[in-house]
Amino acid sequence: MQSASFKISNYKFTKTLLDFSFYKEGEIDVSFAVSGTFIKSRSIFELRFAIIAKSEGITEAFVSVDCESIFEFTNVSSLAEVPDYFYTNSIAILFPYLRAYVSTITVQSNIRPIILPTLNLSDLNGPLKQHTNEID
Repeated sequence: MQSASFKISNYKFTKTLLDFSFYKEGEIDVSFAVSGTFIKSRSIFELRFAIIAKSEGITEAFVSVDCESIFEFTNVSSLAEVPDYFYTNSIAILFPYLRAYVSTITVQSNIRPIILPTLNLSDLNGPLKQHTNEID
């Protein structure tokens, strides 16, 4: 059996919210949401990755970004054949794009740029698996 390989073929930012009335200098709480769809007929995986940033102690987000990406597979024809390492690696591949985008949009807003730290997001592989479905 040949091993599966994949590559990112496209990504786009589908939703961006900036509301600095909810921004306060200091600590930032960052959360993530991930989900996916494996399209069998095309052997592609659509990954949706959202980031939400809130100032500490404030319930409303001052930054929210949704990103959609396409990963193409070779040697994979069903969701069951998607290797476990894909879930962790796909998030790790996409996160630098999200991180750079957040920095760019905040610096262009003429405020102190929000620079998200480099993070180990391997804990998101479980939620991504759980929130992935398969379609023909």
